[in-house]
Amino acid sequence: MFRKIAVAAVAVAATFSLAACGGNAGTGGASGEKQKTVGLAVANQQADFFNQIRQSVEAAAKAQNVKVVVADAKGDSNTQVSQIQDFITQQVDAIIYIPAGATAATVPVRAAKSANIPIVAVDRNPEGAPGDTFIATDSVGAAKTLGEWVGKQVDGKGQLGVIQGQIGTTPEVARDTGFKEAMSQFSGIKEVARQASQQWAQDEGYQLATDMLQANPSINIFFGRADALALGAAQAVRNAGVKGVTIVGFDGDKAGLEAVKNGTLAATITQPTQGMGKLALESAVKLANGEKVPAEQLQEGVLTTKDNVDPFITKHP
Repeated sequence: MFRKIAVAAVAVAATFSLAACGGNAGTGGASGEKQKTVGLAVANQQADFFNQIRQSVEAAAKAQNVKVVVADAKGDSNTQVSQIQDFITQQVDAIIYIPAGATAATVPVRAAKSANIPIVAVDRNPEGAPGDTFIATDSVGAAKTLGEWVGKQVDGKGQLGVIQGQIGTTPEVARDTGFKEAMSQFSGIKEVARQASQQWAQDEGYQLATDMLQANPSINIFFGRADALALGAAQAVRNAGVKGVTIVGFDGDKAGLEAVKNGTLAATITQPTQGMGKLALESAVKLANGEKVPAEQLQEGVLTTKDNVDPFITKHP
C-alpha cells in the first residue's frame, strides 16, 4: 500500500522524475524486507557535476534494490524547499540533499529532522543545520594544492582575477579559504579583481572575466571556482586577444577535463563524483537502518593537468 501511495504522489509532482531501481515493488529481495525509498534532491541537472552524482546514486541504488525519487530544483532554493517537503509527505526513508544555494538551505534539513527522516548533505552543507552526514571533496586542501601549483607556474608573480561561485555556499567558502592560503606564499601575486556568479555558469564566467579584463588588462591568472566559470574566462581571454593567461578551474567535469587536455585550461581539480554518489546512497541506507555514519566524509580532489588528465577522461572517479 505504501508504495502505491508513493507512486501516486510522484505521478502528480511535475518537478519530479522517478527512478525505480531493481527488485519487486515493495520488497527487498529474498528476506521480504521492505524496499527502501530515498529522495534525491539535486540542485540542478544542467551541471555535469550534479548529473554524475545522480547517475552514481541511481547505479548504487539499483545494486542494493533501493528506490530513488529524483527532484531537480533547477537552481531555485524555494522550489527545492517544496520538493523536499513532498519527500517528507511521501515518507521516504532518507533524503540525499544537494542544496540549490545558501538561501533557505537550512529549511529542508530542519523539516526532515522534525519528521525523523535522515538527511545526507552532498557538496554543500547548510550552515547552522547540517545534514546527518556531509559528503564532499576536501575543497580547502584541494584549492590550496591548486593555488600552490599556479604560483609555481607563474614564478610567483602576476595579477589574479577570481570568478567566485555562489556566495555563502560551502564549496565557494572552502575553495576561497584554500586558494588564499596558497596565495599567501607568493607575495608577487596580487589579487586585483573578484566577482561572484549566481549559478556557477559558463556565460557568467565569460561576462565577469570580460569586465575584469576591461578594468585590469594586465590580469595573467584567472581562477574560476568551477570549470564552467573557468571556461567562460577562457572565452573572454580569447575574445580580448590576450596572451599568456593561466586559467584554472575546479570540478573535473567532462568539459573541464577536455579543456585541460587541449590546453584551454591549465589545470583543474577532479572531484570523485562517482565515488561521492555511491557513498551518499550507502550512507542514506545506513542511516535509514538506524546505523551511525561519520558526521563528515571528505574525499580527496586530484590536481589535474595535461600530465594526468587522460585516465579521468576515460573513467571518472
